Amino acid sequence: MISPGEASALYRLVAESPTDLVIKTDRTGRIVHATPATAGLGLAFAGDPVGRHLLELVHPSCSEAVLAEHSAAIGGHDASGWLEVLAVAQDGAERWLEMKLGALPGLSGALGIFRSIDDRRALEDRLFVAAMTDPLTHLTNREAFVRMLGHLIDNGAGGHVALFDLDHFRTINLRHGHSGGDRVLIAFARLLQSLLRADDIVSRVAGGTFGVLLPEVDAATAHAACARVVAAMTELNEGVNDQRLTASAGVARFAVSADATLREAELALIAAKARGRNRVERARRWH
Repeated sequence: MISPGEASALYRLVAESPTDLVIKTDRTGRIVHATPATAGLGLAFAGDPVGRHLLELVHPSCSEAVLAEHSAAIGGHDASGWLEVLAVAQDGAERWLEMKLGALPGLSGALGIFRSIDDRRALEDRLFVAAMTDPLTHLTNREAFVRMLGHLIDNGAGGHVALFDLDHFRTINLRHGHSGGDRVLIAFARLLQSLLRADDIVSRVAGGTFGVLLPEVDAATAHAACARVVAAMTELNEGVNDQRLTASAGVARFAVSADATLREAELALIAAKARGRNRVERARRWH
């Protein structure tokens, strides 16, 4: 039997989620009480874990860490927080759980809580994707673009970066509203994806500016790919009255860093704008 004080402590632990497994152990680590969430967590055994040892809940690789946590708890030391542990599911698969242990009154044993981290990790994955994605075009955003470029350079990959900018995009927004501008952005994103290779990485890096990573292509191939997009854009009119839509592009070879590479591509893009727009310019390092 558990005391009223212990029952209150158990309730507070389990109140956050009815799918949590809350246990009470004696000083040796033997489980003497448990809430009915074992099946929900899909642990290696079905039914009541009472009478089993705490270590039977986790993979052998985690035994040392779990024993250390339990010893700290029954010794009256402050808990180290949530510990991620590997467990074996009933189907033999491995899954990760979070575990937290605390001392019982009088240090007669420990109270523990186990919960699945699948939902938390899925949420973290969704948040990560959201943080790296442009919500309008569903392309990766500037932060993701810079990270991917840096990763390629750090790993010694060759290739080129292209920056495309829609010409007179502010004018489109002013004349036709942001909804008209959004339609143009979405159409251009689709155009880029349709004309470039599957291995090329397309991102929206600013308002009307898109970045493309062209890994493992030479200068001529990179320039030809960009010229193909610019030429196709001159024929694209996404219902914004009769205004012809064009784009300019700047291309640069991967340099010593992501910042240096982007700086060269941006200078090439500025040159394309200065020389009449609707064209592709290469970074000076090519000449």
